[in-house]
Amino acid sequence: MNAPTPNNSDFTDEQKHYLDGFTAGAGLARSLKVLPTWAGTLGGSVPDPVPADDKKLTPEEQAKRKHGNGLDTWDLVLEHARDGRFPKGTDVFLMKFQGMFYVAPAQDAFMCRLRFPGGICTSAQFRGVADLAEKFGGGYADVTTRANLQIREIGPKSTVDVLMGLHELGIINRGAGADNIRNVTASPTAGIDPQELIDTRDLARRMHHYILNHREMYGLPRKFNIAFDGGGAVSALEDTNDIGFSAVRTKIGTGAIYFRLTLGGITGHKDFARDTGIVVAPDECIPVAAAVVRAFNEHGDRTDRKKARLKYVLDRLGFDGFIKEVEKHLPKGLTLQRVAMEDCEPRPAVAKHGHVGFHAQKQSGLHYVGVVLPVGRISGEQMRRLASIADRFGSGTIRLTVWQNLLISDIPTDKIDDVKRELEGAGLAWSATSIRGGLVACTGNAGCKYASADTKRHAMRIAEYLESKLELDQPINIHLTGCPHSCAQHYIGDIGLIATKVPVGEEDMVEGYHVFVGGGYGAEQGLGREVFRNVTADDAPATIERMLRAYLAGRESEEETFLAFVRRLPTNELVERFEARSAAVLASGVV
Repeated sequence: MNAPTPNNSDFTDEQKHYLDGFTAGAGLARSLKVLPTWAGTLGGSVPDPVPADDKKLTPEEQAKRKHGNGLDTWDLVLEHARDGRFPKGTDVFLMKFQGMFYVAPAQDAFMCRLRFPGGICTSAQFRGVADLAEKFGGGYADVTTRANLQIREIGPKSTVDVLMGLHELGIINRGAGADNIRNVTASPTAGIDPQELIDTRDLARRMHHYILNHREMYGLPRKFNIAFDGGGAVSALEDTNDIGFSAVRTKIGTGAIYFRLTLGGITGHKDFARDTGIVVAPDECIPVAAAVVRAFNEHGDRTDRKKARLKYVLDRLGFDGFIKEVEKHLPKGLTLQRVAMEDCEPRPAVAKHGHVGFHAQKQSGLHYVGVVLPVGRISGEQMRRLASIADRFGSGTIRLTVWQNLLISDIPTDKIDDVKRELEGAGLAWSATSIRGGLVACTGNAGCKYASADTKRHAMRIAEYLESKLELDQPINIHLTGCPHSCAQHYIGDIGLIATKVPVGEEDMVEGYHVFVGGGYGAEQGLGREVFRNVTADDAPATIERMLRAYLAGRESEEETFLAFVRRLPTNELVERFEARSAAVLASGVV
């Protein structure tokens, strides 16, 4: 006798959320014809491209060799949770393989980093993360610059509960930290963008599941980033990744769509991914990326953490030398094709703040809305409100972006006003000033032990101050990062700030920043150059105001952007203009 199908009304709200998340994860797996299995259950081992003398290895590499494989740390997490204690020594590093970061002394707690391939999640998953954050964390989540989520303020007894809860939601975050491949990013408007060349969602998902199911994709010499850009209005910032796939239409033959392969992006080390001259067909992207990772695994430096990224392998072997190593790992029959850049059409233009506000989709009568989050932070209640909006007015899809905000897609034209009211009722914005639309800040010293300043708080103070003082008619990106790791990528901001300790008086040190200008990405690619050093956090808002006033007074036309303005002037003249504007403002008594 068949058991009766339970009526949905028989379940509590909590049970409904659990079942929705489980169904969503199972449905995704079925659509890919592959189960979201954990890499730790599979055979194989991490290659061992290391010096014979273990003493030359970094402590992290020694820990990996001693433990066997960083993926096999579940019992380590169980042990610490059972005892209610935080890890010490290299156990801190090993627990990152499960996505758990002990972030003392900034917080005496864990941060859990998740994984959403292409930044896309379901409303059920979003609700589930909100529930986990409220039950076991600080009651909020942070949207990161890898189109991802983090849960913070997790106690030592709750780590296993959080991880099991995530897995039950279909969120498999193994390898989200440590020397592994980070969240695979892609165009946030993939599949809905009127100008895109190709939908990158399936590529991001397939790359994600390939990583989960191959142990050799873990335990690399250092962390690794992969991104797919489909040519849409909102960039994936693929040129800041170790591997960037940039969609192009070739001028040869029928004008097929390929991806140009770029390698070695790491803007914190002042380098963008460089074009290899190689084009890759969409169905070849995953095996090519896997071959690049394997070559990096063999040749990466395991004796110096500062030189362990792919950039330094490329510097050592040269691009041609490294590509030869990649070719050794390609599947039989796959050969790399080279096509000159001039034989490809230029990428469609990027909308600098296209991740904010309402925009028409390629599907007639539908729109997506870019929701503005205060430097990426969102409460559990707001997450539930957004999930409800996505369900009632959209398709139940939420898209995280590298700009620390999110998109809700598939909104009918006649529901736009309803969505506006719902967002405002949740305390969230669907529009932003030119200043706030491109405001990016890393976690800062409120939650990261490496940071030298409270970047999120200072970013909000800068935005509020500038909005009260002036109006900009051109979009601008302001990035605040707390340390040289540059998680907020200060080098690619129109204005970038990197935190430092600033001496005040003979003994005191206060939080402050070095200030850069002129960074960009994509067609505007370039690294920012320093214009001011040791600006205190208290002085930063007024300093940036005077910079922007110098721009407004000195631009050649209303169409000239801040980026174009600073790039056409040499640094010494630029600083003179900024300081002259500062002196003029002080003389007038207007601040």
